[in-house]
Amino acid sequence: MIRSIDSLAFRTAVVAVVGIVVVHVLSLWTYEHAMERERHAAHAVRLADQLVSLRRSLAAVAPESREDVAHELSGGTIDAHWSREAMATAGTRATDAAQRLVAEVRTLAPDLQPGDVLVSPGADPHLSLVALHLPDGSWLNARLIASAPQASGAHGSLLSTTLMAAGVLLLSLAIAAWLTRPLRAMARTVAALPPEAPLVLLPETGPKEVRELAIAFNGMQTRITELVERRTQALAAVSHDLRTPMTRLRFRLEDVTDPALRRAIADDIAEMEQMVDATLSYLRGDASDEPVRPLDLVALVETIVDDAQDRGLGADLSAPPHLVVTGRLVSLKRMVSNLVENALTYGGSAYVTVSEGAADVVLTVRDRGPGIPEDQLAAVLEPFVWLETSRSRVTGGVGLGLAIVRTVAEAHGGTLTLANASDGGLIAAVRLPKVPAETN
Repeated sequence: MIRSIDSLAFRTAVVAVVGIVVVHVLSLWTYEHAMERERHAAHAVRLADQLVSLRRSLAAVAPESREDVAHELSGGTIDAHWSREAMATAGTRATDAAQRLVAEVRTLAPDLQPGDVLVSPGADPHLSLVALHLPDGSWLNARLIASAPQASGAHGSLLSTTLMAAGVLLLSLAIAAWLTRPLRAMARTVAALPPEAPLVLLPETGPKEVRELAIAFNGMQTRITELVERRTQALAAVSHDLRTPMTRLRFRLEDVTDPALRRAIADDIAEMEQMVDATLSYLRGDASDEPVRPLDLVALVETIVDDAQDRGLGADLSAPPHLVVTGRLVSLKRMVSNLVENALTYGGSAYVTVSEGAADVVLTVRDRGPGIPEDQLAAVLEPFVWLETSRSRVTGGVGLGLAIVRTVAEAHGGTLTLANASDGGLIAAVRLPKVPAETN
């Protein structure tokens, strides 16, 4: 649900719906106000026409019959009477509605002078008194019952707004889904690419912005591929150029007559070779022409543990008979060797456990050493970082062992975690995806 709310389609729909609703409400408000003015104007015209008609009817009959005629013509909002005196008072401040009524009456009866039409409020706030002067000097007096012009119900506007918002929402979702479909396809393609996959160019189709993104991404892929190829070639050249002089040094070492000096130089050359091998191994990463295939991780770990035991070191293994993972043999062997050698060097022992989880295989290597300070557990996974300050070949190393382990684990779709045991020592755990049972 959170991902759908954060999607481009949802945001587009929200912006469109909010915008159309605001515009529609403002337009309805303007329309209703305009219609309200029109209704009041029409109401004033209708009252004025009725009053002028009453005046003409009274003027056409004898004075003794005018009250009866006025009573018969009364009805609705008008209660008409005839008398010799005006019931409305002059000089009262008229409202806008009263002024509009006076103007309409004088428009329909041009013979009326400004003082011949009087409008004033009655004793009841819901009544208004209107007096129209007749030609013989008498007056038509009318009580107007205040009634607002009938307005259309608001439910129609609400229904219209709701239907419009729903339509815009559906249309916005459809348009946003159509526009973002190339982006979703691009994301699925990129996410499905395994680390060892060759260069795969994305289709440069869709709207202009999506095409530009695909072109930029394809260009980036091409540049990265070229960079990796140049780095691989450079590593091959560096490996050859560094090993050649060290090989010559080993041959010339035979000319050194002093045994102590010869042994010291041999140790320095061995340390240089170790540093070169470790550095090139890390820089090379998981790049290898070796194919990815199912491997028995338990058999691989047994080989490394047996070798350590043959050297008289404290290594032990607890594992089931077989556990299969998918990977490259050389890379995985380098990863396990680094973990075991790291435990033997800094912890004095290596207790290796291989277990099977629901979806992965867990390789755990534990030692009985001093462990690693909690604030440096993440730092030791970075290249060229070590906790020993001596930097000697025996203890310091090159600072690439755990970095190589993490690189290989991630290249195989796994993870490496470090933790200090409660009773002392370091626990290094590598999780690798397990091969499904039907492919074992």
